[in-house]
Amino acid sequence: MQSNVGLVIEEKAADIGNFMVGRLLPFRKKRAVGPFLFIDHMGPACLKEYQNLDVPPHPHIGLSTLTYLFEGSIFHRDSLGNAVEIKPGAVNWMTAGKGVVHSERTPEYLRDESKFLHGFQIWVGLPKALEQSESSFYHIEKEALPKWEENGIQYKLIAGEIEGKSAPVPVHSPLFFIEIKTEAAQKIDIGDRLYGEVAMYVLEGSVKVEGNTYGTKQLLVAKKASLCAFETNEETTLYLFGGEPFDEERFMFWNFVNSDKAVLEQAKTDWKNQNLDAFPKVPGDEEEYVPLPEPRQFK
Repeated sequence: MQSNVGLVIEEKAADIGNFMVGRLLPFRKKRAVGPFLFIDHMGPACLKEYQNLDVPPHPHIGLSTLTYLFEGSIFHRDSLGNAVEIKPGAVNWMTAGKGVVHSERTPEYLRDESKFLHGFQIWVGLPKALEQSESSFYHIEKEALPKWEENGIQYKLIAGEIEGKSAPVPVHSPLFFIEIKTEAAQKIDIGDRLYGEVAMYVLEGSVKVEGNTYGTKQLLVAKKASLCAFETNEETTLYLFGGEPFDEERFMFWNFVNSDKAVLEQAKTDWKNQNLDAFPKVPGDEEEYVPLPEPRQFK
């Protein structure tokens, strides 16, 4: 019998200042899973009193960002005028469309004490017809997310739809982002509820797929969503995400995503020149910004 595990991606460490993140997507052999284009596993990190998360204002186009924390807190500000503290279990969903700017920092009340930070930062591509849409922002508290239990297995739908259940996050294409928790070892066959492409990330514990055991810091990409079946060890937390892929290829440069390379080039010019019509200032965080990266020089 042929394996349904099409690819195992090892989490790749990247340093973003005071702590490490694990880059899961994109990967050279797999640029996306359904509409999911970029997944960073932040932390877990213990920041000292003098260490803080400080990502100054930076731009995005052609995507939606999803921030989901397990521990800690991030203060989000954006060029639409939103200023919101992201706490564990809540969902921050910002659709960039034709252009938005935001910053992410440790809240003021935590800046002089030790703190933890742990979570996901995710980019979801937009359908071609919405790549140049107006920007928008939604913050969904954890209590609003659908939760249910089946045979001792706990489910939470963070975004998207699955078998008649829908999360309040206003997604723009068919997708799912699901948390599954088990206290005891369980057999889970969820493939008939999924669609499109699917990947699994084990946060805690381990899973067994077709006789092979996989633990943390690995992203498993299935060949076929309908064959998604696995066994969990006790005390396991995992995430399934995926959905219908786009017909067109998506190009990426830095924080910009689009199906048209010319749009990426214009965004690069607008940010480099600080064109405020394309990329307005972030109210309350106007003193600095992240400069456009220089193209890599290969010798």
